[in-house]
Amino acid sequence: MSTPPTEYYSAERWQNWVDRIREEEIDAEDEDSMRVFDLMQDDAAIAAAKIVASFDDDDLDEEAASEKINEIGDIVFSEPDFDDEDKVFLVGSVQESLSIVLHACMEYIHAGAAEEATIEDYVAAAADAEQGEDIESARGYLVKAGTLIIDGENLSPELGKDLEYGPVAEWLNGLASLQSAMEDPEVVEEDDE
Repeated sequence: MSTPPTEYYSAERWQNWVDRIREEEIDAEDEDSMRVFDLMQDDAAIAAAKIVASFDDDDLDEEAASEKINEIGDIVFSEPDFDDEDKVFLVGSVQESLSIVLHACMEYIHAGAAEEATIEDYVAAAADAEQGEDIESARGYLVKAGTLIIDGENLSPELGKDLEYGPVAEWLNGLASLQSAMEDPEVVEEDDE
């Protein structure tokens, strides 16, 4: 049993992203300008992926792993203090995407991978549930899809490309971050331009 890190994510890391967003001019039409939000999201998803990996390696038990996931949640769901409503909205979108990442990690830690269906089936069921305005069920399906991603299955980039903007699209964006974090859990450099 190796020694796991005591800290997987810190309030300071999150605050650095918030400060960077506060200082930058953000243009929602400009991909480069929006990249900071992707990096912010990926950074937290990588921390969550590392916790799950430590759990899988028996370096963290169920309780400790859950506690570490909750610590990330406490950090990333804090309200950013921006005057700019667009920035508040965009950070809110990152938070919504991360909510499914953390929820899927918790589910995996407590119940393992959901093997009753495929990722494609869960995404289709989530889209149907959203159409029927059953957002809670939609979320539940994508949490299950997330446990499969943690277990090594792939989320196709094609999935959800026809979805209209809404919770399921945001959550799928979070699952895409989770997948890249599971594949390459390297820390995002905050100065990465």
